[in-house]
Amino acid sequence: MFKKFLMLSLPLLLVGCASNFTNLTPTRQVRSADNTYTVEVQFNSRQQTLRWHTIKPFVLVNGELLPMRATKLMKNRWEGIVPVPPNVNQVEYRYKFEYESTTFGGFQNDSALSQKFELKILDGK
Repeated sequence: MFKKFLMLSLPLLLVGCASNFTNLTPTRQVRSADNTYTVEVQFNSRQQTLRWHTIKPFVLVNGELLPMRATKLMKNRWEGIVPVPPNVNQVEYRYKFEYESTTFGGFQNDSALSQKFELKILDGK
């Protein structure tokens, strides 16, 4: 009986910790003069132990974590700047959020990583 209970409750535990990234960045942008592009994401989580005030958001590009900042007047949204060399026409990126979670007797470091997204750079000629 106990084994059945564990098997039935496992999906609930996994769903309870689910994080959701909503990419708000267009998939195509016209090449900018300074070769930088703004990306924006909305982050939601049903993880009840997540300490929201500890979130450190990043955009991961070519193995480099670039910091993001909270979007003004919007809740759960962050934006960052992605540099793209002038000779490159597309770039893959992911979002990574590092944060603390409440545990029995304290806190632990935790993180969530989004799926890959692609930004295509269009020459405005």
